[in-house]
Amino acid sequence: MNESARPVLSIAVPLYNEADNVGPLLDRLAIVAERLRAQFEIEVVLVNDGSSDGTLQAIRSEMQRRSSIVLVNLSRNFGHQLAATAGLEIARGDAIVLMDGDLQDPPELIETFVQKWREGYDVVYAVRRSRRGESRFKLVTARAFYRVIKRLTKVSIPLDAGDFRLMSRRVVEALRRSPERHRFLRGMVSWVGFNQTAVEYDRDVRHAGTTKYPVTKMLRFAMDGITSFSDIPLRFASYFGFAVSAIAFVYALVVIGFKLFSLKPPGYTPGWASTIVAVLFLGGVQLMSLGILGEYLGRVYDEVKGRPLYLISDIERS
Repeated sequence: MNESARPVLSIAVPLYNEADNVGPLLDRLAIVAERLRAQFEIEVVLVNDGSSDGTLQAIRSEMQRRSSIVLVNLSRNFGHQLAATAGLEIARGDAIVLMDGDLQDPPELIETFVQKWREGYDVVYAVRRSRRGESRFKLVTARAFYRVIKRLTKVSIPLDAGDFRLMSRRVVEALRRSPERHRFLRGMVSWVGFNQTAVEYDRDVRHAGTTKYPVTKMLRFAMDGITSFSDIPLRFASYFGFAVSAIAFVYALVVIGFKLFSLKPPGYTPGWASTIVAVLFLGGVQLMSLGILGEYLGRVYDEVKGRPLYLISDIERS
């Protein structure tokens, strides 16, 4: 960092079909920037992740009347985690804040992040104390998601913490050296280590638009998180296979015993029921195990192709 100049604070925001949120988001960020301008040179990096609504036009319209905005226009929709990665890699800040553009994460919390960073923390992450405007199903599944991830992964990932956080330059540089495709950024940031601390907050309702994480995407996101940081599913398949083999062995001994002593258990029907049960059970175990192996193998296949994580159509600065 240049000691003769103010440090740079970057705010990276991935956007997908958030046209109605661009203006209000930048209005609130401008208020925060004004309060921090004496300490920092501030840039806002907006990543348009192949939006199909008026998000790109809304950003360009705002750039005509605002300064220090960087538009990163991706060539297509690459997904939230890769768009966030693009924002982090383009940002030039000594400290970089990553946040969503739906205003559920309050920009005003950035000031607290900065204060903690000044105290020597490399990562300041926001922990959701409450989640307003979300259904009970969403609350229950989100709570279960974070706790399952924590139990299954080898990395200590904070509970109820999303991607809203501040990271120092050395943390972002560490992430740049981790070019994995199926990214789970909050897990990757925990894996990096360094000094980390939490800030609690109450999450607001979405300002406009609809969630970009329906149930299907949340399930895929959960799978990415588990397979990126844990081999427990593979071990589970192995252990389950051994358990089924043990049960089958015991069952075989029982059948042999009945045969040797010419015994017939209650409801005995020669052959058919036991054969069908065994075939269906073992077939289900095999398909489940193949599915788990397929998930990991598919990720290996994606990684070895070595394609870029994302492609940028153009970069504009105001």
